[in-house]
Amino acid sequence: MSGHSKFANIKHKKEKNDAAKGKIFTIIGREIAVAVKEGGPDPNNNFKLAAVIAKAKANNMPNDTINNGIKKAAGDTNSVNYKNYTYEGYGPNGIAIIVETLTDNANRTAANVRSAFTKGNGSIGAQGCVSFMFDKKGQIIIDREECDMDPDELMMLSLDAGADDFNEEDDSFEILTDPDSCESVRKALEEAGVAMVSAEVTMIPQNYVKLTDEEALKNLNKTLDLLDEDDDVQAVYTNLDED
Repeated sequence: MSGHSKFANIKHKKEKNDAAKGKIFTIIGREIAVAVKEGGPDPNNNFKLAAVIAKAKANNMPNDTINNGIKKAAGDTNSVNYKNYTYEGYGPNGIAIIVETLTDNANRTAANVRSAFTKGNGSIGAQGCVSFMFDKKGQIIIDREECDMDPDELMMLSLDAGADDFNEEDDSFEILTDPDSCESVRKALEEAGVAMVSAEVTMIPQNYVKLTDEEALKNLNKTLDLLDEDDDVQAVYTNLDED
């Protein structure tokens, strides 16, 4: 591995998320509604819903809240009018940024995302301008201290379940999968009693970029903070080296 602690980055994001738990629940609630509308309320027959439920549990969303969200969406699918839009662009010093949104007002979301880039001295680009620098992967992170299984056994369990790669860090294990295999690998680990910090489909940079200029880093964080505060924004990916 390159020495990037995926677990450290995940923990950093979780801590930020914990400070805005309502925002996280809003995001997941929308994802549940869309998943139910597209594939029905049964997670056993709806891979997308199963993946959202796993994400909800990883963020400590109460089961009652999850179930109520599914019931509400199943009973009123006509009210679900959210659509996905993805924006790509550049932060300071050419840092690549991908923003995934889920919104019922595309004009509002586009204006807010553009404003976040502008205020951080960045710029929105055309579709595909930076996404070629990322790989779409299922990523499962396991806290090494919380895992009693021998690393070799964990690796074999993961690979047998369909994982593509298994990486050891000082503080964690990272399992990479094809996006379509993430849920089946997650299920296999769950059934084996393996606790996971996160299990989701994500965009992983092919190469990371160090940002040493303090002003540039300040501007990038301004953009990222504004995007974090926007309820329409589901996920933000960058190739910033956070180590």
